[in-house]
Amino acid sequence: MAAFSGGKTYHHGDLRNALICAAVDLATEGGPERVVLREAARRVGVSPTAAYRHFDGRGELLRAVKTHAQRALADSMERAAERVPGADDPTVAAELRLAALGRGYVGFALEQPGLYRAAFCTPRAACGDPWAPPGRPAAPEPEFRAFALLTEALHALAGAGRVERRARPDAGAATWSAVHGLSLLLLDGPLGGLPEQRRTDVVESTLALVLSGARADRAPAGS
Repeated sequence: MAAFSGGKTYHHGDLRNALICAAVDLATEGGPERVVLREAARRVGVSPTAAYRHFDGRGELLRAVKTHAQRALADSMERAAERVPGADDPTVAAELRLAALGRGYVGFALEQPGLYRAAFCTPRAACGDPWAPPGRPAAPEPEFRAFALLTEALHALAGAGRVERRARPDAGAATWSAVHGLSLLLLDGPLGGLPEQRRTDVVESTLALVLSGARADRAPAGS
């Protein structure tokens, strides 16, 4: 059996994934606040009762959307890195990859603000919902692959062209903070009104600072 909703055909034999797709659409349109189980069920064309056979409530559905959004963010970063031209110098290649990952991160936030916000939301179980069955243990938070990509790129840069070294343990968190903080400032903060060229300049300046810090980590002791 299939239902037609919102220009899409959903097959009820895979209702869980259909509900997730509908919820991802809702998040894309308006961020995590738009993700409501009843609305996802309506878009799919099923009753809330049917939807609750697959999800305990809004919190569980939102966790699935969060996982999807995290993967989409990491995919955007990897696509950006794949577009970087090759370089014979391993140091240059490592720097280009790290900068490209950062651009892919910020680019995803600006192009998909609803999903970006969903990627970092904090799902909570709905309270007082008459349709919800007794709750099951909450699913674990999704793995932050975006952070792993940045950390791996930093380690590659730290060891490029020299005796193998590792980036400082907090370097990944610092780099992540830089691109994540910039993304939020561009989306919801005082940098949101910048013209396109000025925004590009700010992104590149931030990435230049990230690379400058990574180069300092590579310098031999006492140099």
